[in-house]
This record gives sequence, C-alpha cells and structure tokens, in this order.
Amino acid sequence: MPDGQHAQSRQGRTEVPDRSDVVIVGAGFAGMYLIHLLRAQGRDVVALEAGSSVGGTWYWNRYPGARCDIESVQYSMSFDKELEQDWDWSERYAPQPEILAYAEEVADRHDIWRDVCFDTFVTDAVWDEEAREWELSTRRGTKIRTPYCVFATGCLSVPNSTRFPGEETFEGPIYRTGLWPHEEVRFDGMRVAVIGTGSSAIQSIPIIAEQARETWVFQRTPNYSVPAYNKPMDPDYAAAIKANYPGLRARQQVAFAAADFDMNPDRVTSDHTPEQRRAEYERRWNMGGLAFLAGYADAMFDPGANEDAAEFVRDKIRSIVSDPETAELLCPSNTIGCKRLCVDTNYYATYNKPNVHLVDVSKDPVERIDQTSIHTGGKAYEVDAIVFAIGFDAMTGALLRVDIKGRDGRSLRDEWKDGPRTYMGLTMAGFPNLFTVTGPGSPSVFTNMLPSIEHHCEWITNCIAATQSDVIEATEEAQADWTAHNLDVAGAHLRSSCSSWYTGENIAGKPKSFMPYIGGFPRYREFADGVAQNGYEGFERR
Repeated sequence: MPDGQHAQSRQGRTEVPDRSDVVIVGAGFAGMYLIHLLRAQGRDVVALEAGSSVGGTWYWNRYPGARCDIESVQYSMSFDKELEQDWDWSERYAPQPEILAYAEEVADRHDIWRDVCFDTFVTDAVWDEEAREWELSTRRGTKIRTPYCVFATGCLSVPNSTRFPGEETFEGPIYRTGLWPHEEVRFDGMRVAVIGTGSSAIQSIPIIAEQARETWVFQRTPNYSVPAYNKPMDPDYAAAIKANYPGLRARQQVAFAAADFDMNPDRVTSDHTPEQRRAEYERRWNMGGLAFLAGYADAMFDPGANEDAAEFVRDKIRSIVSDPETAELLCPSNTIGCKRLCVDTNYYATYNKPNVHLVDVSKDPVERIDQTSIHTGGKAYEVDAIVFAIGFDAMTGALLRVDIKGRDGRSLRDEWKDGPRTYMGLTMAGFPNLFTVTGPGSPSVFTNMLPSIEHHCEWITNCIAATQSDVIEATEEAQADWTAHNLDVAGAHLRSSCSSWYTGENIAGKPKSFMPYIGGFPRYREFADGVAQNGYEGFERR
C-alpha cells in the first residue's frame, strides 16, 4: 500500500455553490471518476455527497468481515496506470478498510476533495424547462442549478428500513450492517442476535461468534455460499498482474461479468459424466470465489443443470455442519444463483460452535421485540444486542428517496410505480439531461462494478460533450424497447426464478420487476457504444 505521499486536506468544499456546469450526486468510485473526466473537458463540476468522505458503499458498510467478493487486483480503477503499479493489495479479497483507503488514495491523487460537498443529502431535483436546467435542493437548505445532473448513488446504498414491532423498546444496542458505526464495536461476553442470513450476515456472523458469549441467528431463507479461501496476497501473483495489467483489463472488457473468471462458455453439463461434473465442482469449490457457477454454460439456464450444482453445494453444507438438523436448515431449496451467490470464510463451520444457534423463522416470523428479548414461535430469546442484516432497497432505493421531477412535472416515483423503466440504465424518458450510473436496466450488480462504472462514466461524459448546448432526452420508444429487452433476457435466465432484491421483492410494497440487465457486459457495452456511434440513437435533441 502507498505510504501516503499524496495525502492532503480531505475537508471538501465548505459551501454548496449556486450553480455548476454539472452536478453529481454521490462521491463513490463513480462520482470521483466523473469529476476527473468532466474536469478534463474543462467543465466546472461539483459532487453532493451524503456521507462525510468518499468511498460510497465502502464508506457506509463497515460491519465485521465486510470485504469485496471480486479479487482485489480486479476490483480497481483502470484509468490511473500509475496507481495500478503503486498500490499493493494485502489480501486476495480486500477488506472494507483497505478499499476505503484505496478510494481515498484515488481522491488524493486526483484532488477530488476540492469538488465535493460532504454531509450534503439531496432531497429534490426539479427540471426547469424554461431555463433548461435542473435545480437541486439539499437538507442543508441550499439549492444549486445546473444544465446536467448525474446520479451516481449506487445500487446497494439504501438499507432495508423494515422495522419490527417493539424494536424501539429494546434496551440494548441495535446495529444495521449497512449503517455500521465508525467506531469499533465489540460483542465480548454478550448474547447477540443476528437477523438475516444474506451476504452481510454471512460475512459478519463468523466474526461476531468469535466475540460473543452466545450468537442467535434468525434465518428466514437460507442462502448458498461458497468459500472465498481468502489469504494474504501472493507477491508473485501480484507482480505478474502488474506486469500485464493491460491484458487483464482487455479480458475484463470481453468477459460476461467484466471479471477475468475461469469460464467455459461452450461447455454444458451433458458434455460430462456425473463423476466428471462432480470433479469440476470440487475443483471450483477448492479454487474459491464466484467462478463456482462458471464451469458450465447451461448452469443458469437449464433447471436440471442448475440443480446438479445446487445439490453439490448442499452436500458440502451437510459435510461441514455437524448437526444434521441444522445442516438441513442451512440448505437452500431454491435455484442456486437466483439470489446473489455469497462468498464466505468459515460461515458454515461457525454453526459447529456450541455458542452459535440457528433459529428458523420461515414459518414463525419474528413477532415482536421487547426490552430484552426477541419473540418468535411462542419462544423468547433473551439477547444483549441485535444486528439487523436484512439487506438493501436495491437498484431504485437511492434514486427514489430523492423527489425527482422532470419535464412537465413528471415524477420519477410515479413513472416507476410499476417498476423502473430506463434506456440502458443510463437515462429516462421525460427527464432531460439527467443520467444515472449503473441504474436499473444496466448490468451493474451482475458485473465487476468498477469496469461497469468506468464504462458508464465515460459514456455519460462523452454524451454531455456531444450535446454541446442541446437538451438531450431518451425517447419513450427507445425506453420501452430497452425495458422489454431487459425483461425478455431475464425471462430466459434462472436468476429471475425466485424472489430476491434483483426483483425488489425483499421490500414490502415494492413492485416486482427484474431490475439489472443479465445479458452480459460485452453485449451491453456493444449496444450502448453503438447508440453513441449512431449519433445517440434513441434520443431526442432540442
């Protein structure tokens, strides 16, 4: 890791200006790269960030065990070639503090801080047709006007706000994984309840269980998880990557998930005998990581092929967890991959500890919480602290908590009442000169996010440069066609076969709609780049 030679004041702008050439909402990796690109065009730019520093999801998500599920050398920005060589990752999968430090280093090297207003939550964005510009309002009571607005608010940045009856009466500390305190939290000697068994729970439970006297895990739906086999970074491996980073970046651009995985795009399960398939699953299990499902091209399209891989993982769970009843409760029955595949360190083995207890709430949900206990199934579980690991209002949550009104007063909340509709996840009909980075309808969460972010940011800033003084807006027809295409592609894919945050069904009252684009990063990139090359086909300019 660099020695901090670029460290500087990280205070940001103290005041929100009255206007700017471009206003960005968010200062994660996308917001920072947008600042860098727009400055290169000679534009005045400001980012409005709700947090107190850069980093986006890595600023907010500080729960125990938080780390990336893409290898560190791949989860990095490609635009800064010097940083590629200077930065040394400490582990195969970088932990949250290290990724946040990396984000801060990006901000240091490119002096991003001077164009970010921190602790600035945007509440409203309203299009002024006569002035042909947006007016944004903030919780500070300030307003800023701009011809162009870019929302870089992230796909997983708004925690699920579900509240349980009586939660406010609990006398001990309550934590939410997506809003974890910045100071250290310890659970030594405590009885801790963890509600949820998604990705953040799977990462945090083994660490919480090491500290706590008793850990009660309340599970509604079990999730598939494969081992990370995280380890200190192999210096020879890191050196080989640095010696040919352009080659790695080129492979990412043509990879389905924008990650250089060990994939077999032409092999299907019927090409192998059951014994051969089991050997391949075993090899990938021992490799660790998300490439587990990349061995057979039909694994996410053919239910029989999928069940073959799913049963292998269930057998692994049964072999790891000593108590047969607990093991079966931890075995998912749904399609593997229809929910986000998790990557863990000793998650299943944690249930062999005598101080870790699994509570099935699939049939008997949590009824209420009182001053000392969680009540479910007619039983009270006395605990000293509660950790809510119940996920996010994904894809649309960050956009819809801002009251965005476009042409003729059209409300984005009304436009999306039946599910989001976008043109490529980059913009929406009725909302001129407004762009979204990795919005619904883009590959986003089905890819290594940083290559997707870089592509989106470059596409958006090139579009802004091409429009000159025009107003640009997606047509209703182009938006309808892309939304229909997105749903058609999803319908053929097993990722759409169960309820998940991909479909919005984890949030009460949220319309069911498959939100991310599952056609692959290369296919998406070819289409989006073709739109630009054809004079921004599917847009109106005036």
